[in-house]
Amino acid sequence: MQLFDWIVLIVTLLFIVGYGSWKTKGSKNVEDFILGNNETPWYTVGLSVMATQASAITFLSTPGQAYHDGMGFVQFYFGLPIAMIVICLTFIPLYHKSKVFTAYEFLEKRFDIKTRSLAAILFLVQRGLGTGLTIYAPAIILSALLGWNLTIMNIIIGLLVIIYTFSGGTKAVNVTQKQQMFVIMSGMFITFFLILHYLPNDMTFTSALHIAGANDKMNIVDFSFDPEEKYTFWSGITGGFFLALAYFGTDQSQVGRYLSGKSVKESQMGLIMNGLLKVPMQFFILLTGVMVFVFFQFNPVPLNFNPNNKIVIEKSAYKEEYAVLEKKLVKLSEDKKVINLLYIDQLNQDFDNPILRKELVALSNKEKDLRDKAKDIISKADSTSETNDKDYVFFHFIMHYLPRGLIGLLLAVILSAAMSSTASGLNALASTTAIDIYKRNLKTEKSEKHYLNATKFFTLFWGIIAILFACIGTLFENLIQLVNIIGSIFYGTVLGIFLVGFYLKRVQAKPMFYSAIISQLTIFVIFYSMIYSQEKLGYLWLNFIGAMLTIVLALLMQVLFFRGKSDDNEMILNKE
Repeated sequence: MQLFDWIVLIVTLLFIVGYGSWKTKGSKNVEDFILGNNETPWYTVGLSVMATQASAITFLSTPGQAYHDGMGFVQFYFGLPIAMIVICLTFIPLYHKSKVFTAYEFLEKRFDIKTRSLAAILFLVQRGLGTGLTIYAPAIILSALLGWNLTIMNIIIGLLVIIYTFSGGTKAVNVTQKQQMFVIMSGMFITFFLILHYLPNDMTFTSALHIAGANDKMNIVDFSFDPEEKYTFWSGITGGFFLALAYFGTDQSQVGRYLSGKSVKESQMGLIMNGLLKVPMQFFILLTGVMVFVFFQFNPVPLNFNPNNKIVIEKSAYKEEYAVLEKKLVKLSEDKKVINLLYIDQLNQDFDNPILRKELVALSNKEKDLRDKAKDIISKADSTSETNDKDYVFFHFIMHYLPRGLIGLLLAVILSAAMSSTASGLNALASTTAIDIYKRNLKTEKSEKHYLNATKFFTLFWGIIAILFACIGTLFENLIQLVNIIGSIFYGTVLGIFLVGFYLKRVQAKPMFYSAIISQLTIFVIFYSMIYSQEKLGYLWLNFIGAMLTIVLALLMQVLFFRGKSDDNEMILNKE
C-alpha cells in the first residue's frame, strides 16, 4: 500500500459516506425513512437490488471459488431470472396493494399476528447473522493481508455504514449503492483487463480459456442428478430458484429496495434489470477468478494463500518440512510454465495437443497434492488455523500484482461492497424490528416522530449486534457458501408461508402457523443429519424442501384438522 493507494481508498469511502449522509438527511416520518417516500426510479431500484446481494463476500470468495473449482458455481444463479418474473407478476403487485412497510406486514393481513411474528423472527435471526458476515468477510481478509487488527477493522466498517444508514434510512441506502456499484464494477473490469495484459505476449484470450479448460475450470454446466453435488443445473434451476424467490421476494433487505419504487411498474422494471444482469455479472466475476488461475500458471504462487498460516509455520517445529514443500512447488511452477508455453505455441498453430493437455492435468494434480500436504502441516502446527485459503486467492493477486493506485481502488471495491450489503441489512433489520415487532405489540398509540426515532434506534442496535457478531465470527470452508447456507436454512419455510398466502386462498392462519413451525424444525434436522454431519445433500435443496414441506403440511392440516372451522382474519386476496 503506497500513499496514492491510501488516498484513493480514503477519498472513495469518505465520499460515499458523506454524500449519502448529506443527500438524505432529515427524514420527516417512518414512511420517508423506510420507504424513501416512494420516490426511487427503476434504475436505482435495480442497482440497489444488485448492490445489496453483491457483498464483499462476492468479490472476495467468488474469484477464489473459481480458482479452485472452476465456473460451475454460476449454476447457483440459473433460477434467479425465473424468480424475478414470478416476483414481478405476483409479489410486487400484492405488496403495493397492501400498502405495507415490510413484507411480513402482509402476512398479518392474510393470516394473523402469530404468522407475521414468526416470519419476522426467522428473518431477523438469519439476516442478523448474515449482516455480521458481510462485515466480517472483508475485515478478516484485510486484517490478514495488511496486518490490521481484526476487531478494529470490524468496528470501522460497521461504523461507516451506521453513520449514513442511521441518518437517511432507505434513501441513503439507495443513493449510496449507485456510487458503490459504479466503484465495484469499474474496479473489477480494470482488474480483469490487467490480468489479460499480464499474460505472456503471444497468449490470446482464447488460449487462456484453453489452459483453463485443460484444468477443468471451464465446466460451466453439470447435468448430474447426484444430490451430493453442490452445484448442478438441476440444483440451480430448482433450489437456486426457490432461494432467489425467497431472498428477493420475502427478505426485507431486498423487499425494502423495491417497495421504495415510484410505482409497481418502476419496481418491476428494477427487478427485471437485476434478472437480466445478475447471471452475466456473476459469470464475469467467476471468469476473473479463472483468469487469475491462468495467470498463476506463469507466475510464482504460495503453498497457501492465507498469510497468517505462513506466520504460524515460521514459529513452529514444522518450518523445515514446510520449506521442502515450498521448494518442490517452485520447481513444479517452473515445469508448469514451460509446459503451458509449449501448449500455447501449439494452440497458436491451431493444434490442441492432447499429450500436453494430459501433462498439464498431471502437474495440476501434483500441485494439489503439495497443497493438501501443506494444509496437513499447518493443522499440525496449529489446529485452530484455517487451512482453506479460497477467500485469500484474489486478494493475494491484488496486493502483489496490481499497480499503485489500483490496490487502493480494489480495496475500495471490497469495502464498498461490504458497506452496501451491510447497509441494506441494517435498514431491513431496523424496519422489521420497528414495524413488525415493536409497533405491532405496543398497547398505546405513539406519534410518527416516536416511531421514526425507534427505527433509527434499532438501526444503531442492529449495527452494534452485527459488529459484535463479526468480532466473534469464524471462517467456514468458503464465506460465500456460509452466507448462502444460513439463508437456505431459513428461506424455504418463510417462502412457503408467502406462497400459501399468495396462491392457496383456503388455507387459514392456524394450519399455516403450525406447519411453518414443524417445517422449520424439520429443516434443522435435515441440515444437521444430511449436510453438516455427512454432506449427503447439497444445501441448495433446503430451499426447495422447506418451501414444499411448508405448503404440503399447511394443506394437510387445513383438510385434516381445520376443515369447516372459521378463521378470524378475512383473507386479503378475497377482499381484493
